[in-house]
Amino acid sequence: MEKIVFITGANKGIGFGIAKHLGLSGWKIILGARHQERAEKAIEELKRLGIDVLGWVNIELRDFNGIEQAAKVIQEKYSGLTLLVNNAGIPGDMSVDSEHTELSDIKETLDVNFTGTFLLTKALMPLLARNNGRIINVTVPSEISPYWHPLAYVTSKAAQNAMMGVMAMEFQQNNTPLEIFSVHPGPTTTDLNGNMSQPGFHDIETIGQKMAELINDGKRHQGEFIELYPIVEE
Repeated sequence: MEKIVFITGANKGIGFGIAKHLGLSGWKIILGARHQERAEKAIEELKRLGIDVLGWVNIELRDFNGIEQAAKVIQEKYSGLTLLVNNAGIPGDMSVDSEHTELSDIKETLDVNFTGTFLLTKALMPLLARNNGRIINVTVPSEISPYWHPLAYVTSKAAQNAMMGVMAMEFQQNNTPLEIFSVHPGPTTTDLNGNMSQPGFHDIETIGQKMAELINDGKRHQGEFIELYPIVEE
């Protein structure tokens, strides 16, 4: 069976790093992106490296009707899909504490990072199950770190982690030919955190390579939460 992956938020950041290194290891890539120009630029960069890019799909995770349309495009054009990487997300307002977090910020961050991700996963599950596929969420720990804990973002990812755990249990109980697990890349310099670079942070190239190695390791990771680089006190 061909190795075909759809990665949300794949035109930049960690998503692009995953696309690059999976592509270099033989995967066929479908990019999920919000903007045509950025998607086409990313595709051009990947193709220069000899990577087999099948195309890109316009997807905005806060647009629930749009998610349904994107899933239909994938089902029709890329019926051999074997891997979904839920990478896209928004940071929420990381500059405020919980007392000053607005309800609108909580709702918007949840809509993208949890609800949109859930709807896309749900829509693609039948196709992935037919292909004995996998679902991987790029996330952060649900446990609260004393060093970094923006409420809207951590809440949305905790919900995503719960989704993963419930789905993994149900897949096992129902003998569904699907695998789902979550990966925490660890502190990474990306647009999401304003390109923050501090001791203990890693770059996109390193994370992309580590993610590809994990995906290609031949092991089963049903229901696991895997930390590539745990957050530690410096």
